[in-house]
Amino acid sequence: MNAPSLTLGIEEEYQIIDPETGELKSFITQMLEDGKRTLKEQIKAELHQSMVEVGTEICQTPADARAELIKLRRAITELADRHGLVIAAAGTHPFSSWEKQEITPFERYLGVQNDMQDLARQLLIFGTHVHIGIEDRDFLIDAMNVARYFTPHILCLSTSSPFWIGRNTGLKSYRSIIFRHFPRSGMTPLFENWSEYSGMVDTMARTNCIPDGTKIWYDVRPNWRYPTLEFRICDVCTKVDEAVCIAALFQAIIAKLWKLRRDNITFRIYPTELIEENKWRAVRYGLDGKLLDLGKQKEVPVRDLIHEMIDWFLRDVIDELGTRKEIEYAYKILESGSSADRQLKTFEKTNSTRAVVDQLVKETQEGIA
Repeated sequence: MNAPSLTLGIEEEYQIIDPETGELKSFITQMLEDGKRTLKEQIKAELHQSMVEVGTEICQTPADARAELIKLRRAITELADRHGLVIAAAGTHPFSSWEKQEITPFERYLGVQNDMQDLARQLLIFGTHVHIGIEDRDFLIDAMNVARYFTPHILCLSTSSPFWIGRNTGLKSYRSIIFRHFPRSGMTPLFENWSEYSGMVDTMARTNCIPDGTKIWYDVRPNWRYPTLEFRICDVCTKVDEAVCIAALFQAIIAKLWKLRRDNITFRIYPTELIEENKWRAVRYGLDGKLLDLGKQKEVPVRDLIHEMIDWFLRDVIDELGTRKEIEYAYKILESGSSADRQLKTFEKTNSTRAVVDQLVKETQEGIA
C-alpha cells in the first residue's frame, strides 16, 4: 500500500449579490462567458443562477491553496464588479428567499430540478469542499471510515449559516439542515472496502437511481472522478484564512491516519448514529456547544476537543507537513468565533440582516487585495 500524495483541492460556492438591495442576484450565465476566458475550468455555474463556484488547481500545501483562493476570490470579485455586483461567502443568505431564485438553464441542473422538485429549488446553500489526494482506494475507504469522527469538530469551525429567509434560526449551520433533505446525503455510512462502496454505486446506477457516483452527496465521499477523499460537510468559509485552516486540518487528519496505518495502528471506528449526534450538536450550537468524546463516553466542550485534536492527536504530523501556521489559525476562530457567531453578533447590535450582508461582503474580501 503506497503512501497518499496528500494533495489539496478546495471548491468554494459564493453568493452573487446586488449591492443596492443586498439581495441575491441571478446572474451566473452572464458572468460565465467573461469568467471562462480568464479562469477557464476554475469557474463553474451551480444549481441557482445567484451562485458561482470556483475550484483551486491541485495544490501540494495549504500555503499553495491559500494563494489559489486569493487569486480566485480576487478574480470573481473583479468579474462581479464589472456588472455592478459583489460576492459574499456564507452558508446561507441572511434574507433572500429560495422561491425567488432562478435555476441555471443547463441540462444538468434542469435535470436535478426535475428529479428533486422543490428540494432542488430550496437548495439555496453554499459550501466548502476539500479534496485530499489518496490514490490507494482501500486506504481511502479506511480513512473515510475513521475521519468521519472528526468532521463535526471541523464543521463547528466553519459554521456560517445562522439565518434562513430573514429569520435567526437558532442554529449555527442551517445549511446542513437544508442539504439533509436530499437523498444520499448526511453522515457517511461505514463501508468495508472499496469493492463494497463501488458495488453500491454500481447497483444504484444499474437500477437508474443515479447516473454515477457523482450523485452520492455524503459528508465525506470518495470523489468519483479523481483519486481524492472529498470532505463536503463544511459551510463555505467567509474568510480565506478560515478555508485554508479547515483544509489544512483535513490534510493533517489523513496524514495522521496514514502514519497510524503504516505503523500497524488504527483509530477506533465509531457508529454512524453517534457521529450523527455530534453533527447535530455542531449544527445547533457550533463552537458554544459540547460534543460527545466517544472514547471517554462523556460530553466535552467543543473548544476543548478541538484543542485536543490539534495539540495531541495531530501534533506530530503538523510539524512534518509544515502547516502549523495554517492549522493554528483555528485558535483564532475559537477566540473570536466562527462566521455564524460574528453574523449573530452584528444582528444583535443592529437588528438588521442587511447589516449582516454588508459584513459578509467585507469579510469575504479580507486579505485578497
